[in-house]
Amino acid sequence: MSTLEADTVLYSILALVIIENALEIYIALRQVKVYRSALTVPNELKAHMSEETFHKARKYGLDQENFGIFKALLMDVLLLCLELYVGLIALIWQLSLNVVDRLHWDASNEIVVSLVFVLISNVLSTFKSLPFKLYKIFVLEEKHGFNKQTAGFFAWDQLKGFLVTQVVMLPITAAIIFIVQRGGDNFFIWLWVFTGVISLVLLTIYPIFIAPLFDKYTPLEEGPLRKSIEDLAASLKFPLTKLYVVEGSKRSSHSNAYFYGLWNSKRIVLFDTLLLNKGKADDSELTDDEKGKGCTDEEVLAVLGHELGHWKLGHVTKNIVIMEVHLLLMFLVFGYLFKYAPFYEALGFQPGTRPILVGLLIVFTYVMAPYNAIINFAMTILSRRYEYQADEFAHKLGFEHQLGRALIKLNLDNLGFPVYDWLYSTWNHSHPTLLQRLARLKELGQSQKKLQ
Repeated sequence: MSTLEADTVLYSILALVIIENALEIYIALRQVKVYRSALTVPNELKAHMSEETFHKARKYGLDQENFGIFKALLMDVLLLCLELYVGLIALIWQLSLNVVDRLHWDASNEIVVSLVFVLISNVLSTFKSLPFKLYKIFVLEEKHGFNKQTAGFFAWDQLKGFLVTQVVMLPITAAIIFIVQRGGDNFFIWLWVFTGVISLVLLTIYPIFIAPLFDKYTPLEEGPLRKSIEDLAASLKFPLTKLYVVEGSKRSSHSNAYFYGLWNSKRIVLFDTLLLNKGKADDSELTDDEKGKGCTDEEVLAVLGHELGHWKLGHVTKNIVIMEVHLLLMFLVFGYLFKYAPFYEALGFQPGTRPILVGLLIVFTYVMAPYNAIINFAMTILSRRYEYQADEFAHKLGFEHQLGRALIKLNLDNLGFPVYDWLYSTWNHSHPTLLQRLARLKELGQSQKKLQ
């Protein structure tokens, strides 16, 4: 009976993986059709977007989508299903036990075996994903003019990323297993409290200690832009303590801006690629492609007005609360289901072998997959609502035209394609499309004029 249950679980997981990826690929193919059929610049952008840029963006989007479909078919369908069917997770667990034995460590200590298991799994995962990273950066991004990484930079970046991941992940893994082992029947509550605290700690230390290991952060120079940003923050009572520019151009020519920090210590980070000519008064160091790219000071201020709108409207706090409720529910389900033997036997484990870490993987990744899909879609819808609200906040600050220009510039500089299939956009986009945001800003402007 146990074997029958295990087979049922295995084939259910395989079916779930195939159905989920089939849906994703179907939606992606709808967008591929748009890339191939949308051949003219939308009327709203004809004054800003040339035919040449439009077709560059179309080809970039098409290449990205085709690459994503190929990767999903190979990695998320064929390879993953093969790994599940042959019981790769159980094989890695057995290998971990063998390594622990060879090192004369305590093989009966699940925490020790689990840490070796995580390390081996992460090494395997790194090598599996490496060809796709290399292709994406040095072929796809290079082809379309975005890659700025050298082979040496990439190799060092990957090594640092792997090492930092292990330093952070291994102690957390050990703590999770310890809590499950010693936490009693209500261990899921302690697990929830622990992960909540760890999340806040990581949110605090990542930008201060970890992010600078990968990119260079320098204070924004004194000048009109810095003064304008400080004045804007002060007018909104945003507790700005630091203002940085990150040298993102060493990695990619894509641009961004964000803020971080808890309570009364906030920091704003601007990518150098966001600033006009990377913020340099002398553009002689820039390539011809880099010259003229980026936003003016007014447009940067409008972008920050939008970002500060997220803070002022409590979007970050709301997302943290939602995440914590979500985690509590996930841990509650895990607490009830992780001892169900067929879950483990389905993945190739011998009867009686039920590693806590594997149980967590099964419940979070596969048992809760339908719930996760619904939650992710709901969060995508909520995120778009937040973006509209933040745009409206920036509009109320008087940045309607500056924000519109910034959105167009960022879209052009990043080769964003302006036309999307409705289902693809609804399912995937955490932000409204460029045309939707411009239409909303125009609508807000017209409403304001009627009230005057």
